[in-house]
Formats: sequence, structure tokens, C-alpha cells
Amino acid sequence: MPVFTSFVMLAGMRTGSNFLEANLNALPGVACLGEVFNPHFIGKKDQTELFGVDLEQRDQNPALLLRRIRAKTPGLSGFRYFHDHDARILPLLLDDPACAKIVLTRNPAESYVSWKIAQATGQWKLTNVKNLRQAKAQFDPAEFEHYLTAAQDFQLQILRALQTSGQTAFYLDYEDIGDVAVLNGLAGWLGVEARLEAVDGTLKKQNPEEIGTKVANFDQMETALTRLDRFNLSRTPNFEPRRPPAIPSYVAASGLLFMPVRSGPSAVVRDWLEKLHPGEVIEEFTQKSLRQWKRANCPHRSFTVLRHPLLRAHVAFREMIVSGRLADQRASLIRLQKADLPPPGLPFADVDQHRQAFLAFLRFARLSVAGQTGPRVDPHWASQTAVLQGFAGFQPPDVILREDRLADGLAYLAAELGLTAPSAPRADSAAETALSEIWDASLEEAAEEAYARDYLGFGFGRWRD
Repeated sequence: MPVFTSFVMLAGMRTGSNFLEANLNALPGVACLGEVFNPHFIGKKDQTELFGVDLEQRDQNPALLLRRIRAKTPGLSGFRYFHDHDARILPLLLDDPACAKIVLTRNPAESYVSWKIAQATGQWKLTNVKNLRQAKAQFDPAEFEHYLTAAQDFQLQILRALQTSGQTAFYLDYEDIGDVAVLNGLAGWLGVEARLEAVDGTLKKQNPEEIGTKVANFDQMETALTRLDRFNLSRTPNFEPRRPPAIPSYVAASGLLFMPVRSGPSAVVRDWLEKLHPGEVIEEFTQKSLRQWKRANCPHRSFTVLRHPLLRAHVAFREMIVSGRLADQRASLIRLQKADLPPPGLPFADVDQHRQAFLAFLRFARLSVAGQTGPRVDPHWASQTAVLQGFAGFQPPDVILREDRLADGLAYLAAELGLTAPSAPRADSAAETALSEIWDASLEEAAEEAYARDYLGFGFGRWRD
């Protein structure tokens, strides 16, 4: 049984958090203090001070209020935290295993409608049904989509923190909070000896009717909800391992920092940087030397270059597999995909052998980036999406260029720093010629399957129309 010294209720508006708080406060030795990190008040509406900390002090140092709450509240203390509360405090809560996480959720369509009704009536809590104010919600599709995205992002942030720290949370749905057995289960999980005999009767449900009767434009709401991918069916699954930022591969000259994607036009860009500042190209960075370079070169611009996935895969295939430079991966390709490859250094017997071997490589790459092969995902054929995400682990590039507009992109970067751009870089015609010799529609289809995230995320079309 976990031992907790505090708790946080991770919830949202109109999820039943007031009701759950009332029931927690009905347990001797438990104190739930409201929305203490709400941007507009501390704890409850119009309250601007708690334990000697006012709004200004809390906004300057939110950790101060957190310490005061835990030090000055007897028993087990906690509060409610919503996604739009002070973001600086959330890591302190999620990273603390002694802080119990209670996650309260509700069907987002129902919570949105309840929120809209509360906005219309100005009534956020009800203790006497005689005072009930009624109104119908006006559904706004764009507003609801933003509302839903914020709620989902918040839940994903919580889930990620729990997974990476090895913690668990006590999950409750809106329908659970009226069940005294569930609430007593929560008390036991928190390590509280007291139990409830009945749920708190102070707060009343404000809008118990069916959702269709509570929305003025329910037909429009139904139509809008059918367009939303509630179960994320259109998502491209991602099981590709995360990549490091690959800082030693960076190349710099005259305030420009090139972040190469392997099997891309790196040699072409490096030659251009050499022409920009002959003899002054800097390579083999470490994190320390890169920071030093950035401090010494202000302003500076960082950039990377994307290559069409099919062309990039073929370059990786020829330079790393056919050549024999990656002997283990070559052996895996032959064993797993029965690829017919000539001995390293020798040409293919004909175009068909070349094409079929490359098709086998594309199948291998698809399995590789999906995490379905034993050998590591080599950076030469890792997805460009994963490579750029790896860059962002240190610092994302300022500019992402495309190989087919490389001359224009490099000229723009030079102009950004007031530099005279060298002549347009030469195209990698050898790579394009080699692919042209074997191209057919089956290669396009295989590349799209292997690099679905790159095609979708970066808007690549077919290499040859």
C-alpha cells in the first residue's frame, strides 16, 4: 500500500470535482483546499490569500504556497488542479511519489455542455434546487474541438509522467463519485482510516436531463461530433525508437549551423558552407562546444534539409547496404527478406535484381522503423520525423529546407545573416539517376508504407508523377 503525505485531484471544469472535494473533506484527517493555483483566486472564488501567501506572492513563487499548504495543514492535504492552472507547479506534483494522484474525468461532450450552461446561468454550484437557474447550451464546434484537445493533452501529460516515473493514480469517472463504496476505496488507497457512511448531500446535480434536451442546436452538435475522430482511428501509429540530437554530425560556418539528416544531401550542403567561408568550417561538436559556438555567433541560424523519402531510402540502400558498410544489417536484410544482393563492391546483374532487392530493403525499413526487427534503426533510414524530433531534444532547427528548393533556401539563410551566398549548390544527380533506372510504382507504394509519418507530416507526394 503506498504511503502518501499529500494529494492532488487532477480534473477539469464540470467533471464533478466540487462534489468529490466535498466528500474528501467529509473524511476526518483529509483537507482538500480547492483550486489553489487557479489564475484568478486561491482556493475558492474571491479568495486571494492562503496561509499568508497572497496572489502576487503565489504568482512569483508557486512552490512557496505548496510548501505552506503541506506544512500548515494537519493530516492529508491536497487541492484541485486543472489544465489551465499554474503550469509551473505541475511537475512538482507529478514527480513526487508521496503526492497521491486522483484523476477525475467525464465524457467531454457532457462536461462541455455543462460548462456552457454554467456560463449562461452564472451558476457553478447548486446547494438548493429552489435556486436552480436553467438555460440551454449553444454548441460551438470549433470551441468544442479546442476544449477536447486541451483535455486530451492534459490526460496524456499525466499518463506520460506516471509511466516514466513508475507511479500509479486512482482514476475516477464522473459516474463513480456518487458511489460510496468507490469513495471508500479511494480513502483506503490514500491510507485514510476513516470511511464514509453516505455521500455528501450538500451539492445537487444541476442538469440531470438527457444531453439532447440541454443543447439548443443539438442537430449541429451531432453533425460536428461525427467529424471528430473520437478513437483516433486516423492516427499513424509510432513505435519508432527516439533518437538523440546527433550533435557531433552538425556543421557550422559563418553563423550558419547545418543539422544533417543522414542519407540526405549533406555533402552538397557542406561544400556550399565551405565556399561560404573557406577553411573555417567547424565540425565534431559536443554539447559544450556547440553552446560555446552559439554564444560566440550571434545572430546565428540553424537549419536542416529534407529529402524525398524514396530517394533517401535508395541512397541509404546503396551506400550502406549494397556497399557492405553495414555488414550486420546487410546480413539481416538477406536473412529476413531474402534479398538477392551482389557481393559488396560489385554491380547488380540487371535492373530487375536491383529493383527487387531495393523493394526488400523498403520492407525491411518499414519493419525497422515500426520496432519489429532486432537490429537497431540506423539513422540512415530512420524516419526524418524521428530525426527532427531527436534534434529537438537539444534545440530544433530554425529552418527546414527541402532538397528540391535547396538553392533558394540557402540563399534565404545567407541573406538572413547579411552574407553573400555562394553559387547555387550542385544537385546530387548521381542519386537521382540511380533511382530513375529502377523506378516503378511498386517502389513508391513501398516507400509510402515504410515512411507514412514523413509523407503525411511533411506533405511529400510521389517522387515521380
